[in-house]
Amino acid sequence: MDSTTKQVSLELFPWLIVHSDGRLERLAGTEVCPPGLDPETGVVSKDIIIDHKTGLSARIYRPDLIQPGQKLPLVLYFHGGAFLIASASFPSYHTSVNKLVDQANIIAVSVNYRLAPEHPLPTAYEDSWNALQAIQAGNEPWINDYVDFHRFFLVGDSAGANISHHLAFRTKQSDHMTLKIKGIGMIHPYFWGTKPIGSEVTDEARKQMVDGWWRFVCPSEKGSDDPWINPFADGSPDLEGLGCERVMVTVAEKDILRERGKMYYERLVKSEWRGEAEIMETKGKDHVFHIFEPDCDEAMDMLRRLALFINKVED
Repeated sequence: MDSTTKQVSLELFPWLIVHSDGRLERLAGTEVCPPGLDPETGVVSKDIIIDHKTGLSARIYRPDLIQPGQKLPLVLYFHGGAFLIASASFPSYHTSVNKLVDQANIIAVSVNYRLAPEHPLPTAYEDSWNALQAIQAGNEPWINDYVDFHRFFLVGDSAGANISHHLAFRTKQSDHMTLKIKGIGMIHPYFWGTKPIGSEVTDEARKQMVDGWWRFVCPSEKGSDDPWINPFADGSPDLEGLGCERVMVTVAEKDILRERGKMYYERLVKSEWRGEAEIMETKGKDHVFHIFEPDCDEAMDMLRRLALFINKVED
């Protein structure tokens, strides 16, 4: 065992290393890029501070050209990264949200929630809730000038989809939240559980890997059956109380989280929830492939489907 190995107390492949002195070394998701005009999509962005005390921030996007008086749907976006890595300014997320704004012709706010383990859960959920409240407060000119508040959506991938699920319940239960969620776009949702299902039964290595990620960000005695990660564990709210009208779930064929996303969709449509749900599966792809391959045909197809979901004309 060499000296480097001796200094490592925990390795959460492929995201980060915890050294024996407590120092964290993130192996991915640390790059940042500035906001501004994206020449490929014609989308412009800027960074905003939501809470000066905590440093909570977001990156807001809009089409550079908007017709006078035109009001667009608003998407509150939550990035993935297992609650451990990435940010709204991570280049891959910046590119992906630019493409979504262009494809769907929307205003988007991508939230820079604080990461575990420096900020243990439920910090990410509280930051996301505070971002939602800030939007309702209406202090941002781009939102006030260009948004149709009757078309408000939550969209997230992986951990961000998990956040969207929980915010939809909290919004419905809050007496102070007047902003109504039209729909949720869940991209490869990060749900999990102690008992393996589907491909998790035979893919023991990846099952243990995901178990380890969750134990690190949420060292609960309930493990992977904590309601934060398992929407069907004891103590989880009934799906009937999901506070939105429509849900779109996307899964990827090679994703270890695929079975959880499918189960969520199936249980949602069988529940007493009275909304509309749809599901899309991408063949031959793995978890959040659209972030790493933004220009592939499958990523563009998924964005088109999500744009149609957001812009669906009601009967």
